[in-house]
Amino acid sequence: MSSHAAPVNFSDPPDHGLPQAQVLASEDDDSTREKGKRETWSRAFDFLLACIGFSVGLGNVWRFPYLCYKNGGGAFLIPYFLFVVVGGIPLFYLEVAVGQFMSRGGLQAWNIVPLFQGIGLASCIIVFFLNCYYNVILSWAFFYMFSSFNSELPWEKCNHTWNSDNCSTDFARDSNLTGRSEKTFLDPVTEFWENKVLGISDGLHDLGAVKWDLALCLLFAWIVVYCCICQGIKSSGKVMYVTATSPYIFMLILLIRNATLDGAADGVEFYLKTNLTKLKETEVWVDAGTQIFFSSSIGLGTLTALGSYNKFTHNSYRDSVLFACVNSGTSFFAGFIVFTILGFMAKQQGRTVADVAESGQCTLDISTQCTKLPAAHPGLCLSCFLVQFVGVEGVVTTVVDQYPKLLRKGYRKEIFIAVCCCAMFLVGLTMVTNGGMYVFQIFDYYSGSRIILLVAFIELFAISYVYGKSRFYDNVLMMVGLSVMRRTLPFMVICWTVLSPIFCLTVFVLSAIDYTELTYKRPNNRVYTYPDWGIALGWSMAAFSVIWIPIIAVYKWAKHGASMRVFRALLVPYHLEPHQKRAQDQYERTLFDLEQEKQGGPASPLGVARYSPKAESAVNLGYTGPDENNYGQTAALHDTS
Repeated sequence: MSSHAAPVNFSDPPDHGLPQAQVLASEDDDSTREKGKRETWSRAFDFLLACIGFSVGLGNVWRFPYLCYKNGGGAFLIPYFLFVVVGGIPLFYLEVAVGQFMSRGGLQAWNIVPLFQGIGLASCIIVFFLNCYYNVILSWAFFYMFSSFNSELPWEKCNHTWNSDNCSTDFARDSNLTGRSEKTFLDPVTEFWENKVLGISDGLHDLGAVKWDLALCLLFAWIVVYCCICQGIKSSGKVMYVTATSPYIFMLILLIRNATLDGAADGVEFYLKTNLTKLKETEVWVDAGTQIFFSSSIGLGTLTALGSYNKFTHNSYRDSVLFACVNSGTSFFAGFIVFTILGFMAKQQGRTVADVAESGQCTLDISTQCTKLPAAHPGLCLSCFLVQFVGVEGVVTTVVDQYPKLLRKGYRKEIFIAVCCCAMFLVGLTMVTNGGMYVFQIFDYYSGSRIILLVAFIELFAISYVYGKSRFYDNVLMMVGLSVMRRTLPFMVICWTVLSPIFCLTVFVLSAIDYTELTYKRPNNRVYTYPDWGIALGWSMAAFSVIWIPIIAVYKWAKHGASMRVFRALLVPYHLEPHQKRAQDQYERTLFDLEQEKQGGPASPLGVARYSPKAESAVNLGYTGPDENNYGQTAALHDTS
């Protein structure tokens, strides 16, 4: 496996300014594990597949179509695609480029601007919360899969123990027979979801007992995730060829099948109906902006981790544009799948498409789509959309890059991955209780929504105005090389410095103004209002991530002396290799130099190269280089420096 960089000789500058670290040695797994070296993608295409596999999911399949019809149909595409250009692509590539340039993820990647290293920790906490509740959705998918191994799907009829007197497969007929309003009836799909899958209680105050059938499905989900990533990106890269491509096969099959259903045309008409007057409402623009973040996984740190496994000269800029096209195209295409089936359901129930679209959960409706397929196994269909394990890889990369000498030896990384999966599984158990759906909604609404906009704005500020837009532009040119796409990089700089920050800040402010307290809508217009302590818990989760950005900044400044000299050193990269530097960067004073002086190491006066084996082994470096084991013991990382 092509897994690590060749040794760098500090005495000889790289030819033509290109990194010798680009030359990847190919060694067997045992050799790589014992030497503690960092992996790279086996194939360049693996990176793009990983991004698609992590980001493309239910956000595309359900949330985008729902927002599209809610906000003016075709009119919603105007702000959406505008934000893709000025926010989605620039932010996506910025995060990837930081990881690729530094060859590290998490905290270590943000040693590019040490003062803002807390961005890495904030993103890690956000994606940790995301992993905890996202795999609960996967457990629901597996529950549907196991439940569907019967000659008759258990949610097709109303003759089961979990069905109530309100269950009906023909609302209009039963309404005429009983004289009751159609709105009092529930279809068997909804009752299976509420009564059998969730066994839902009356509120957050009544969590009840753990549903062991769901708990076992959750355990199985985490075992699947562990098996996908336990061998690092070598195994996850191969799995991506299945998990990133199979959803599109299912989507095509579903669309062909759904197009033949009675009422499908009504659903498509409802989906694409254009109402330009909606563009006057701020909510439309907020929804478009948040959807870009939601579906592109911006601000989670995972893109930085994925980019860090690229070779230094990999053209990830091209991949970022391709990803945006695939991501947006998938969202638009999925709308036809969802609304053809909603049109069919509306026809069956004698309701409007709007009534059907606003009821139930996304998992519920997609499962309903799958029941229309011959020999359908909806859980299997869902699991292809939901097996997204790259977020766990993002958390693991953050910690392993922080302590490589400790965790890249023997099977320690595999053990650490198991510990992470167990911790997230235990958190997820709170969401498979009778009141687990209420906990799930708190995680979904607070832990990774509006706060991501703020994290992304801080990222842009750190790179554009602290690290420097010109310097980052030059760094990108080093990686992009002679690609024709480099001609559009000046536009990227404009986005990073002006358009994208305005985009992030505006959407964040508007979403704060438009904020409403969390509620949970249940079928038949039942609305659960969360208690004050539940809202406080949600905001505490949101604040717990972003608060580390200023805390780590103050800690690092105080730790090294709280002087202006230290402050200036915190604004430049902690430690770069020769291939990462421009000519004007060769002798800048860094925090690395200050640490050398404090520990009695050789100073770095102007005109004298600071690199030496003795100096390398004398200090805990914040950046370990492309191959820490061949040019000094630079992997001893015991703090956030």
